[in-house]
Amino acid sequence: MDKFSSDIGERVFNRWTVPLRRHSYTGAVIASTTTADDLYTTAQHRVDQAAEMLQLSEDVHAVLRQVKRILQVHFPVVLDDGTVEVFVGNRVHHSIARGPAKGGVRYEAKATLDETKAQAMVMSWKTALMSLPFGGAAGSVQVDPHRLSARELERLTRRYTTEIGLLLGPERDIPAPDLGTGPEIMAWMMDTISMHAGYSVTASVTGKPIEAGGSAGRIEAAGRGLAVVLMDALRNTGLSIDGATVAIEGFGKVGQTCARLLAQAGCRVLAVSDSHEGWYCESGLDLESLERAKHHDERFEAAHSRGEAITRDELLALPVTVLVPASVESVINAGNVNSVRARMIAEGANGPITPRAEEVLAEDGIVVIPDILANAGAVTVSYFEWVQDLQSFFWDEAEITAQLERAMLRASQQVWAYHARHKVSLREAGYLIAVGRVARASTARGIYP
Repeated sequence: MDKFSSDIGERVFNRWTVPLRRHSYTGAVIASTTTADDLYTTAQHRVDQAAEMLQLSEDVHAVLRQVKRILQVHFPVVLDDGTVEVFVGNRVHHSIARGPAKGGVRYEAKATLDETKAQAMVMSWKTALMSLPFGGAAGSVQVDPHRLSARELERLTRRYTTEIGLLLGPERDIPAPDLGTGPEIMAWMMDTISMHAGYSVTASVTGKPIEAGGSAGRIEAAGRGLAVVLMDALRNTGLSIDGATVAIEGFGKVGQTCARLLAQAGCRVLAVSDSHEGWYCESGLDLESLERAKHHDERFEAAHSRGEAITRDELLALPVTVLVPASVESVINAGNVNSVRARMIAEGANGPITPRAEEVLAEDGIVVIPDILANAGAVTVSYFEWVQDLQSFFWDEAEITAQLERAMLRASQQVWAYHARHKVSLREAGYLIAVGRVARASTARGIYP
């Protein structure tokens, strides 16, 4: 752990900082002043909390609680029937103090600028916590990708990439997949950047197909990283991995990989759900059958002979060892938190627990593994992909997996050590480490001119 993040009392003295009064923390949760559970308000609340506990100067705090730049574009796309539709897209940078901006691109009909700003801010903390040489960014287009044909989706992607292209590049801003996007869209983005450059710029985008400069192990990275930190948390809390019961809300790529790895380690996955349905089996689920059902767009009931249908709310209320919300934001909130009975929650999605709900969970003694640690596997392997593209030297999947597990375990151990040393929650520990690292980088660089 670096000096700044490991000692809450050590400070750098210059015009950006003020002396810090040394004291110890009791671990009490700072009362939330959040009046709404929107993501950007939540993201700023997390920064405010960390800044207060670190006693950052007002100048540094003011910089870190705002995004650095916003590019919003309105761009036309010719649809297959010849009509033209104008779409709204965003690209947001939060901080580049530690390196080029890094973050996903989301295609979602309900995507908003505030949500994109929040995602960029969270990415700054995620990359800092993982000790990656990146800042935080995020992108979005207000579109339901399922209503577009493949050709329309390609035209939209190439036009959006061109519109935000002045921000992009291996040393400036490196996009990656998020909700509604995937390897094919990343390949189109990389190709568009390359066509404008006049040569192949494979390191400009991560999450690409292997054939286009992608990395082995990228698709399973998020779920694998989640499983690694979850099993480390079970060990740290004295809970047995063998026989631990698990419920997973969000049975997509992340949830499926995490479920499979936990089952292989001896856990018993009792319930899963996606945006359409859920399934519960007290003796444990047949995960292979459920994955096949997802792949072929079949219902869980048709694929699993044992068990019963279950709603998302019923899944969240199951008395399991571990609950994994791995779908979207604010799934656990003030309206349903009192029904949660899991002993531990691992945030597989970004921001699935609102601050007010987390206060209730803390009072109930429920351990929460924060998103900036739990779902950092994808950006970690994205870093590996970026490095491989820059060097034109690629690792095999075994090496990727070993490096990822090593990185996730190292970050997890740092968070747990900070949690124990300073008597703060795991989320507070993660944010104090991450915000501290970004603050130190910002302070060291100073203000230009």
